[in-house]
Amino acid sequence: MATPVIMPRQGQSVESCIITQWLKNKGDKVVVGDILFSYETDKAAFDEESTVAGTLLEAFFEEGDEVPVLTNVCVIGSEGEGIDEFRPVSGDVSEESKADPEERKKERILDETKEPVAAVPASGKLRISPRARRKAIEKGIVVENIRGTGPKGRVIERDIIAAEVSQPAITPLARKKMEVDHMAYDAAKFSKGDRVTSKDLYNAGQKATAYSGEFNRVPLSNIRKIIADAMQRSLLNSAQLTHHLSADARMMLELRSWVKTEKESGKVPNITLNDMVCYATIKALQSNPEANAHYTGDAILQFTPVHLGMAVDTERGLMVPVLKNAQDYSLSGLSRSLKRIAEQCQTGKIDPDLLSPEAATFTVSNLGVYGVEMFTPVLNLPQVGILGVNTITPRPADTGGGILGFVPHIGLSLTYNHQAIDGAPASRFLKSIKDEIEKFDPVI
Repeated sequence: MATPVIMPRQGQSVESCIITQWLKNKGDKVVVGDILFSYETDKAAFDEESTVAGTLLEAFFEEGDEVPVLTNVCVIGSEGEGIDEFRPVSGDVSEESKADPEERKKERILDETKEPVAAVPASGKLRISPRARRKAIEKGIVVENIRGTGPKGRVIERDIIAAEVSQPAITPLARKKMEVDHMAYDAAKFSKGDRVTSKDLYNAGQKATAYSGEFNRVPLSNIRKIIADAMQRSLLNSAQLTHHLSADARMMLELRSWVKTEKESGKVPNITLNDMVCYATIKALQSNPEANAHYTGDAILQFTPVHLGMAVDTERGLMVPVLKNAQDYSLSGLSRSLKRIAEQCQTGKIDPDLLSPEAATFTVSNLGVYGVEMFTPVLNLPQVGILGVNTITPRPADTGGGILGFVPHIGLSLTYNHQAIDGAPASRFLKSIKDEIEKFDPVI
Protein backbone atom coordinates (compact mmCIF):
# COMPACT_ATOMS: atom_id res chain seq x y z
CA MET A 1 0.00 0.00 0.00
CA ALA A 2 1.40 3.38 -1.03
CA THR A 3 2.28 5.69 1.87
CA PRO A 4 2.74 9.46 1.61
CA VAL A 5 5.56 11.26 3.43
CA ILE A 6 4.50 14.64 4.75
CA MET A 7 6.57 17.69 5.63
CA PRO A 8 6.65 17.60 9.46
CA ARG A 9 5.61 20.55 11.57
CA GLN A 10 8.87 21.34 13.35
CA GLY A 11 7.57 23.71 15.99
CA GLN A 12 4.34 25.63 16.41
CA SER A 13 5.66 28.75 14.67
CA VAL A 14 6.96 26.94 11.55
CA GLU A 15 4.65 27.28 8.54
CA SER A 16 6.94 26.00 5.76
CA CYS A 17 10.30 24.31 5.21
CA ILE A 18 12.87 24.39 2.41
CA ILE A 19 14.04 21.10 0.88
CA THR A 20 17.82 21.36 0.74
CA GLN A 21 18.80 17.93 -0.59
CA TRP A 22 17.22 14.71 -1.84
CA LEU A 23 19.07 11.60 -0.69
CA LYS A 24 16.75 9.25 -2.60
CA ASN A 25 15.56 9.57 -6.18
CA LYS A 26 12.38 8.42 -7.87
CA GLY A 27 12.58 4.65 -8.36
CA ASP A 28 15.10 4.05 -5.55
CA LYS A 29 14.51 1.27 -3.05
CA VAL A 30 13.91 2.46 0.50
CA VAL A 31 14.17 0.67 3.83
CA VAL A 32 13.01 1.84 7.23
CA GLY A 33 15.49 4.38 8.61
CA ASP A 34 16.80 5.56 5.23
CA ILE A 35 17.13 9.34 4.97
CA LEU A 36 14.83 10.53 2.19
CA PHE A 37 15.63 14.25 2.14
CA SER A 38 17.10 17.07 4.20
CA TYR A 39 15.20 20.27 4.92
CA GLU A 40 15.55 23.51 6.83
CA THR A 41 13.29 25.79 8.83
CA ASP A 42 14.13 29.34 9.84
CA LYS A 43 15.78 27.91 12.97
CA ALA A 44 17.39 24.54 12.23
CA ALA A 45 18.12 21.78 9.70
CA PHE A 46 16.70 18.25 9.77
CA ASP A 47 16.77 14.89 7.99
CA GLU A 48 13.55 13.05 7.19
CA GLU A 49 13.80 9.29 7.73
CA SER A 50 11.54 6.76 6.10
CA THR A 51 9.19 4.89 8.41
CA VAL A 52 8.20 2.36 5.74
CA ALA A 53 9.97 0.18 3.20
CA GLY A 54 9.34 0.12 -0.54
CA THR A 55 10.12 2.17 -3.64
CA LEU A 56 10.15 5.95 -3.90
CA LEU A 57 7.30 6.26 -6.41
CA GLU A 58 7.25 10.04 -6.75
CA ALA A 59 8.73 13.23 -5.29
CA PHE A 60 6.41 16.22 -5.60
CA PHE A 61 9.02 18.88 -4.89
CA GLU A 62 12.59 19.66 -5.88
CA GLU A 63 15.64 20.87 -3.97
CA GLY A 64 15.19 24.53 -3.05
CA ASP A 65 11.39 24.37 -3.00
CA GLU A 66 9.59 25.86 -0.02
CA VAL A 67 6.98 23.36 1.15
CA PRO A 68 4.11 24.11 3.56
CA VAL A 69 4.11 21.90 6.65
CA LEU A 70 1.83 18.84 6.62
CA THR A 71 1.99 18.74 2.80
CA ASN A 72 2.75 15.46 1.00
CA VAL A 73 6.37 15.60 -0.16
CA CYS A 74 6.73 12.16 -1.72
CA VAL A 75 5.16 8.68 -1.87
CA ILE A 76 6.64 5.28 -1.00
CA GLY A 77 5.04 2.02 -2.06
CA SER A 78 5.21 -0.88 -4.49
CA GLU A 79 6.06 -0.33 -8.15
CA GLY A 80 2.97 0.27 -10.25
CA GLU A 81 0.81 1.63 -7.43
CA GLY A 82 -1.20 4.79 -8.10
CA ILE A 83 -0.02 8.06 -6.58
CA ASP A 84 -2.48 10.68 -7.88
CA GLU A 85 -4.51 10.65 -4.68
CA PHE A 86 -1.44 11.77 -2.75
CA ARG A 87 -0.49 14.75 -4.89
CA PRO A 88 -0.58 18.06 -2.96
CA VAL A 89 -4.02 19.62 -3.34
CA SER A 90 -3.60 23.09 -1.79
CA GLY A 91 -3.50 26.17 -3.98
CA ASP A 92 -1.35 26.22 -7.10
CA VAL A 93 0.70 23.27 -5.91
CA SER A 94 -2.01 20.82 -6.91
CA GLU A 95 -2.30 22.00 -10.51
CA GLU A 96 1.46 22.24 -10.99
CA SER A 97 2.06 18.79 -9.52
CA LYS A 98 -0.38 17.16 -11.92
CA ALA A 99 1.54 18.37 -14.96
CA ASP A 100 4.69 16.94 -16.47
CA PRO A 101 7.75 18.78 -15.07
CA GLU A 102 8.83 20.09 -18.50
CA GLU A 103 5.32 21.19 -19.38
CA ARG A 104 4.99 22.80 -15.98
CA LYS A 105 8.19 24.78 -16.58
CA LYS A 106 6.92 26.01 -19.96
CA GLU A 107 3.60 27.04 -18.44
CA ARG A 108 5.36 28.95 -15.71
CA ILE A 109 7.45 30.83 -18.27
CA LEU A 110 4.35 31.81 -20.25
CA ASP A 111 2.47 32.83 -17.14
CA GLU A 112 5.26 34.98 -15.79
CA THR A 113 6.07 36.73 -19.09
CA LYS A 114 2.56 38.08 -19.56
CA GLU A 115 3.68 41.07 -17.50
CA PRO A 116 7.14 42.66 -17.23
CA VAL A 117 9.23 41.58 -14.26
CA ALA A 118 8.83 44.19 -11.56
CA ALA A 119 11.66 45.51 -9.42
CA VAL A 120 11.49 45.44 -5.66
CA PRO A 121 12.56 48.44 -3.55
CA ALA A 122 16.30 48.44 -2.91
CA SER A 123 15.63 48.77 0.81
CA GLY A 124 13.39 45.69 0.92
CA LYS A 125 14.72 42.36 2.20
CA LEU A 126 14.62 39.93 -0.70
CA ARG A 127 13.63 36.33 0.04
CA ILE A 128 15.04 33.83 -2.45
CA SER A 129 15.25 30.03 -2.52
CA PRO A 130 18.69 28.39 -2.83
CA ARG A 131 17.74 26.89 -6.20
CA ALA A 132 16.66 30.27 -7.55
CA ARG A 133 19.86 31.90 -6.31
CA ARG A 134 22.00 29.27 -8.08
CA LYS A 135 20.02 29.77 -11.29
CA ALA A 136 20.41 33.55 -11.03
CA ILE A 137 24.19 33.26 -10.59
CA GLU A 138 24.39 30.86 -13.52
CA LYS A 139 22.44 33.19 -15.81
CA GLY A 140 23.96 36.42 -14.49
CA ILE A 141 20.61 37.83 -13.39
CA VAL A 142 20.36 40.48 -10.67
CA VAL A 143 17.87 39.04 -8.18
CA GLU A 144 17.21 42.39 -6.50
CA ASN A 145 15.28 43.44 -9.61
CA ILE A 146 12.86 40.51 -9.55
CA ARG A 147 9.45 40.29 -7.95
CA GLY A 148 9.02 36.99 -6.16
CA THR A 149 5.93 34.86 -6.79
CA GLY A 150 6.63 32.25 -4.12
CA PRO A 151 5.23 32.18 -0.58
CA LYS A 152 5.41 35.63 1.07
CA GLY A 153 7.02 37.13 -2.03
CA ARG A 154 9.90 34.65 -2.12
CA VAL A 155 11.86 34.57 -5.39
CA ILE A 156 11.78 31.01 -6.70
CA GLU A 157 13.22 29.29 -9.77
CA ARG A 158 10.32 30.12 -12.07
CA ASP A 159 10.89 33.83 -11.37
CA ILE A 160 14.48 33.50 -12.57
CA ILE A 161 13.34 31.58 -15.69
CA ALA A 162 10.80 34.30 -16.43
CA ALA A 163 13.41 37.00 -15.94
CA GLU A 164 15.73 35.23 -18.38
CA VAL A 165 13.00 35.10 -21.02
CA SER A 166 12.25 38.81 -20.66
CA GLN A 167 15.85 39.98 -20.40
CA PRO A 168 17.63 41.89 -23.19
CA ALA A 169 19.99 40.37 -25.75
CA ILE A 170 23.44 39.65 -24.34
CA THR A 171 26.58 39.57 -26.47
CA PRO A 172 28.67 36.35 -26.46
CA LEU A 173 31.56 38.06 -24.64
CA ALA A 174 29.24 39.49 -22.00
CA ARG A 175 27.57 36.10 -21.56
CA LYS A 176 30.95 34.43 -21.07
CA LYS A 177 31.98 36.97 -18.45
CA MET A 178 28.68 36.50 -16.66
CA GLU A 179 29.09 32.71 -16.57
CA VAL A 180 32.82 32.51 -15.84
CA ASP A 181 33.41 35.59 -13.69
CA HIS A 182 29.92 35.80 -12.17
CA MET A 183 29.37 39.34 -13.41
CA ALA A 184 25.99 40.96 -13.88
CA TYR A 185 24.25 43.97 -15.40
CA ASP A 186 21.75 46.42 -13.97
CA ALA A 187 18.46 44.95 -15.21
CA ALA A 188 16.62 48.13 -14.31
CA LYS A 189 18.46 49.96 -17.13
CA PHE A 190 17.60 47.42 -19.84
CA SER A 191 14.44 45.98 -21.35
CA LYS A 192 13.59 43.34 -23.91
CA GLY A 193 15.17 44.26 -27.26
CA ASP A 194 18.11 46.14 -25.74
CA ARG A 195 21.69 44.90 -26.09
CA VAL A 196 24.02 44.23 -23.15
CA THR A 197 27.76 44.28 -23.84
CA SER A 198 30.74 43.48 -21.62
CA LYS A 199 31.10 47.22 -20.87
CA ASP A 200 27.70 47.15 -19.16
CA LEU A 201 28.74 44.49 -16.63
CA TYR A 202 29.90 44.87 -13.06
CA ASN A 203 31.23 42.42 -10.50
CA ALA A 204 28.24 40.97 -8.67
CA GLY A 205 30.29 40.10 -5.59
CA GLN A 206 29.90 36.38 -6.20
CA LYS A 207 33.51 35.88 -7.25
CA ALA A 208 36.52 38.19 -6.99
CA THR A 209 38.03 38.15 -10.51
CA ALA A 210 41.36 39.54 -9.23
CA TYR A 211 41.90 36.27 -7.37
CA SER A 212 40.37 33.87 -9.87
CA GLY A 213 41.34 30.28 -9.13
CA GLU A 214 42.79 31.04 -5.69
CA PHE A 215 39.77 30.11 -3.60
CA ASN A 216 36.73 27.85 -3.37
CA ARG A 217 33.37 29.60 -3.21
CA VAL A 218 31.18 28.04 -0.51
CA PRO A 219 27.50 29.09 -0.78
CA LEU A 220 25.88 30.07 2.50
CA SER A 221 23.45 27.52 3.89
CA ASN A 222 20.15 28.68 5.28
CA ILE A 223 21.41 27.94 8.80
CA ARG A 224 24.59 29.98 8.22
CA LYS A 225 22.49 32.94 7.04
CA ILE A 226 20.29 32.67 10.13
CA ILE A 227 23.34 32.63 12.41
CA ALA A 228 24.92 35.56 10.59
CA ASP A 229 21.73 37.65 10.80
CA ALA A 230 21.25 36.80 14.49
CA MET A 231 24.83 37.75 15.40
CA GLN A 232 24.68 41.05 13.52
CA ARG A 233 21.27 41.89 14.95
CA SER A 234 22.52 41.14 18.45
CA LEU A 235 25.51 43.48 18.16
CA LEU A 236 23.46 46.24 16.53
CA ASN A 237 20.59 46.17 19.01
CA SER A 238 22.30 45.88 22.39
CA ALA A 239 25.08 47.47 24.44
CA GLN A 240 27.36 44.47 24.96
CA LEU A 241 30.21 44.44 27.44
CA THR A 242 32.37 41.50 28.56
CA HIS A 243 34.04 40.89 31.94
CA HIS A 244 36.72 38.23 32.37
CA LEU A 245 37.53 36.32 35.54
CA SER A 246 39.07 32.97 36.51
CA ALA A 247 38.15 30.47 39.19
CA ASP A 248 40.19 27.89 41.10
CA ALA A 249 39.24 24.62 39.39
CA ARG A 250 40.78 22.15 41.87
CA MET A 251 37.45 21.08 43.39
CA MET A 252 35.97 20.40 39.95
CA LEU A 253 39.06 18.53 38.79
CA GLU A 254 38.96 16.31 41.89
CA LEU A 255 35.32 15.48 41.20
CA ARG A 256 36.11 14.86 37.54
CA SER A 257 38.87 12.41 38.53
CA TRP A 258 36.42 10.57 40.79
CA VAL A 259 33.81 10.47 38.00
CA LYS A 260 36.31 8.89 35.59
CA THR A 261 36.84 6.08 38.09
CA GLU A 262 33.21 5.55 39.09
CA LYS A 263 31.68 5.76 35.61
CA GLU A 264 33.34 2.45 34.71
CA SER A 265 31.13 0.79 37.29
CA GLY A 266 28.05 2.46 35.85
CA LYS A 267 27.23 4.20 39.14
CA VAL A 268 27.46 7.72 37.71
CA PRO A 269 27.20 9.21 34.20
CA ASN A 270 30.18 10.78 32.47
CA ILE A 271 29.88 14.17 34.15
CA THR A 272 32.08 16.68 32.32
CA LEU A 273 33.68 19.92 33.45
CA ASN A 274 31.16 21.75 31.26
CA ASP A 275 28.32 20.06 33.16
CA MET A 276 29.88 21.27 36.40
CA VAL A 277 30.23 24.86 35.18
CA CYS A 278 26.61 24.83 34.01
CA TYR A 279 25.54 23.52 37.44
CA ALA A 280 27.49 26.31 39.18
CA THR A 281 26.04 28.90 36.80
CA ILE A 282 22.49 27.77 37.53
CA LYS A 283 23.13 28.18 41.27
CA ALA A 284 24.55 31.66 40.69
CA LEU A 285 21.58 32.65 38.53
CA GLN A 286 19.17 31.74 41.28
CA SER A 287 20.88 34.18 43.63
CA ASN A 288 21.33 36.85 40.93
CA PRO A 289 17.94 37.07 39.15
CA GLU A 290 18.95 40.26 37.32
CA ALA A 291 21.14 38.06 35.08
CA ASN A 292 18.41 35.47 34.52
CA ALA A 293 16.37 37.84 32.43
CA HIS A 294 15.17 39.22 29.10
CA TYR A 295 15.41 42.85 28.00
CA THR A 296 12.38 43.91 25.93
CA GLY A 297 13.19 47.58 25.36
CA ASP A 298 10.61 48.91 27.79
CA ALA A 299 10.96 46.34 30.58
CA ILE A 300 13.26 43.75 32.12
CA LEU A 301 11.70 40.32 32.63
CA GLN A 302 13.40 38.55 35.55
CA PHE A 303 12.66 34.82 35.58
CA THR A 304 12.32 32.57 38.60
CA PRO A 305 13.13 29.26 36.82
CA VAL A 306 16.40 28.91 34.93
CA HIS A 307 15.90 27.88 31.30
CA LEU A 308 19.50 27.22 30.32
CA GLY A 309 20.68 27.57 26.71
CA MET A 310 23.81 25.67 25.67
CA ALA A 311 25.80 26.36 22.51
CA VAL A 312 26.27 23.17 20.44
CA ASP A 313 28.57 22.89 17.43
CA THR A 314 27.01 20.73 14.68
CA GLU A 315 27.87 19.92 11.08
CA ARG A 316 25.06 22.24 10.00
CA GLY A 317 26.23 25.12 12.18
CA LEU A 318 25.84 26.52 15.67
CA MET A 319 22.67 25.61 17.56
CA VAL A 320 21.64 26.75 21.04
CA PRO A 321 19.03 24.38 22.50
CA VAL A 322 17.44 25.14 25.86
CA LEU A 323 17.02 22.90 28.90
CA LYS A 324 13.84 23.99 30.64
CA ASN A 325 13.77 24.30 34.46
CA ALA A 326 17.44 23.43 34.75
CA GLN A 327 17.41 24.33 38.47
CA ASP A 328 15.38 21.17 39.19
CA TYR A 329 18.15 18.77 38.14
CA SER A 330 20.84 17.09 40.20
CA LEU A 331 24.33 17.18 38.67
CA SER A 332 23.84 13.69 37.20
CA GLY A 333 20.42 14.62 35.81
CA LEU A 334 21.78 17.85 34.37
CA SER A 335 24.64 15.98 32.70
CA ARG A 336 22.30 13.43 31.10
CA SER A 337 19.84 16.10 29.93
CA LEU A 338 22.50 18.36 28.40
CA LYS A 339 23.97 15.41 26.50
CA ARG A 340 20.50 14.42 25.29
CA ILE A 341 19.66 17.80 23.77
CA ALA A 342 23.16 18.07 22.28
CA GLU A 343 22.71 14.69 20.57
CA GLN A 344 19.29 15.77 19.28
CA CYS A 345 20.96 18.80 17.69
CA GLN A 346 23.67 16.64 16.12
CA THR A 347 21.11 14.25 14.62
CA GLY A 348 18.68 16.97 13.54
CA LYS A 349 15.89 15.80 15.84
CA ILE A 350 15.74 18.74 18.24
CA ASP A 351 12.38 20.48 18.72
CA PRO A 352 12.76 23.86 16.91
CA ASP A 353 10.84 25.55 19.70
CA LEU A 354 13.78 24.71 21.97
CA LEU A 355 16.14 26.62 19.65
CA SER A 356 14.38 29.95 20.00
CA PRO A 357 16.44 32.59 21.88
CA GLU A 358 13.23 33.54 23.69
CA ALA A 359 12.99 30.02 25.14
CA ALA A 360 16.17 30.40 27.22
CA THR A 361 16.80 32.83 30.05
CA PHE A 362 20.61 32.52 29.96
CA THR A 363 23.20 30.80 27.73
CA VAL A 364 26.53 29.04 28.29
CA SER A 365 29.08 28.68 25.48
CA ASN A 366 32.17 26.53 26.08
CA LEU A 367 35.32 26.89 23.95
CA GLY A 368 37.66 25.51 26.58
CA VAL A 369 37.93 22.19 24.74
CA TYR A 370 39.69 24.10 21.92
CA GLY A 371 42.25 25.62 24.30
CA VAL A 372 40.73 29.11 24.11
CA GLU A 373 41.93 31.18 27.07
CA MET A 374 39.61 34.17 26.63
CA PHE A 375 36.83 35.19 24.22
CA THR A 376 33.85 37.50 23.89
CA PRO A 377 30.60 35.56 23.39
CA VAL A 378 27.70 37.29 21.63
CA LEU A 379 24.31 37.63 23.33
CA ASN A 380 21.27 35.65 22.24
CA LEU A 381 18.74 38.47 22.40
CA PRO A 382 16.50 39.10 24.28
CA GLN A 383 18.64 37.33 26.93
CA VAL A 384 20.73 39.79 28.93
CA GLY A 385 23.69 37.49 29.61
CA ILE A 386 25.86 34.72 28.19
CA LEU A 387 28.80 32.97 29.86
CA GLY A 388 31.86 31.97 27.88
CA VAL A 389 33.77 29.05 29.39
CA ASN A 390 37.50 28.95 28.65
CA THR A 391 40.28 26.40 29.05
CA ILE A 392 41.98 25.56 32.35
CA THR A 393 45.45 27.04 32.78
CA PRO A 394 47.89 26.88 35.71
CA ARG A 395 48.39 30.21 37.49
CA PRO A 396 50.60 31.20 40.42
CA ALA A 397 48.66 31.43 43.69
CA ASP A 398 49.02 31.11 47.42
CA THR A 399 48.52 27.42 48.20
CA GLY A 400 48.47 28.04 51.94
CA GLY A 401 50.98 28.88 54.63
CA GLY A 402 52.57 31.55 52.48
CA ILE A 403 53.68 28.98 49.93
CA LEU A 404 53.29 29.94 46.29
CA GLY A 405 52.50 27.36 43.67
CA PHE A 406 50.69 26.87 40.40
CA VAL A 407 46.93 26.33 40.72
CA PRO A 408 44.62 25.31 37.82
CA HIS A 409 42.18 28.11 36.99
CA ILE A 410 39.26 28.00 34.57
CA GLY A 411 38.58 31.16 32.58
CA LEU A 412 35.10 32.73 32.64
CA SER A 413 33.93 35.42 30.19
CA LEU A 414 30.58 37.06 30.91
CA THR A 415 28.98 39.16 28.18
CA TYR A 416 25.97 41.17 29.34
CA ASN A 417 23.62 43.79 27.95
CA HIS A 418 24.54 47.08 29.62
CA GLN A 419 21.06 48.34 28.75
CA ALA A 420 19.69 45.93 31.35
CA ILE A 421 22.53 45.37 33.82
CA ASP A 422 25.15 47.73 35.21
CA GLY A 423 28.77 46.77 35.70
CA ALA A 424 28.59 46.20 39.46
CA PRO A 425 25.73 43.65 39.52
CA ALA A 426 27.24 41.93 36.46
CA SER A 427 30.54 41.63 38.31
CA ARG A 428 28.77 40.30 41.42
CA PHE A 429 27.06 37.66 39.30
CA LEU A 430 30.34 36.61 37.69
CA LYS A 431 31.96 36.41 41.13
CA SER A 432 29.03 34.25 42.29
CA ILE A 433 29.83 31.77 39.51
CA LYS A 434 33.48 31.80 40.61
CA ASP A 435 32.48 31.16 44.21
CA GLU A 436 30.16 28.29 43.24
CA ILE A 437 33.00 26.67 41.26
CA GLU A 438 35.57 27.07 44.02
CA LYS A 439 33.33 25.59 46.73
CA PHE A 440 31.89 23.01 44.34
CA ASP A 441 29.81 20.56 46.37
CA PRO A 442 26.87 19.42 44.21
CA VAL A 443 24.05 16.95 44.71
CA ILE A 444 25.16 14.19 42.35
